[in-house]
Amino acid sequence: MILAAGKGERMLPLTATTPKPLLLVKGKPLIGWHLERLARAGITEIVINVHYLAAQICDFLGDGAAYGVHIRYSHETQLLETAGGIRQALDLLDKDGADQPFMVLNGDIFTDYDFALLPTNLNRWRALLVMVTNPQHHRQGDFSLAPDGSLGLDQPRLTYSGMGIFSPSLFRNLPAGPVMLRELFVTMLAAGTLGGVEHDGAWADVGTPARLAALNAS
Repeated sequence: MILAAGKGERMLPLTATTPKPLLLVKGKPLIGWHLERLARAGITEIVINVHYLAAQICDFLGDGAAYGVHIRYSHETQLLETAGGIRQALDLLDKDGADQPFMVLNGDIFTDYDFALLPTNLNRWRALLVMVTNPQHHRQGDFSLAPDGSLGLDQPRLTYSGMGIFSPSLFRNLPAGPVMLRELFVTMLAAGTLGGVEHDGAWADVGTPARLAALNAS
């Protein structure tokens, strides 16, 4: 699932008429980089949640055939935040009730991460997050990564990249409406069921016009 419903208010004025996933990075729409990498990794069944300027995203990407994938859309009549959006799309992500883990990607990041490296089995974890070196705008980081792969709140910390593998069971009993993923992270940290892996390659949170400009200039 690619999270693409947000308004991208920090990217104004660029997002006044263009949804953030369609902003160009090195000549391609940001979300296009994700779709190409997912297809190369053999991940071709994609769910995208949409809300702000949704028609532009749906019209541009269509059914995904141009990228070698099959896209289904989860339309949000109100913004449901990260976990709430996943909950609404759960029937698309776990339609056969097999409770198989699925990947979630933020639509506003740029990375060279090889999605084929992500495991298909969570084992002891309920979620496995890809962690990266703390960027300048988030020097404090989010979680520590222990040698056994568990995430915690020790020091030093790494930053959650916006990429991860999640169990459907995390979302099945959530209430309808907006829910943030970080609320679920708190619960999993306390239970010792939140794991992580580190990515030391390219990664950027394309959250402001200045960051987008820097990325395009690199």
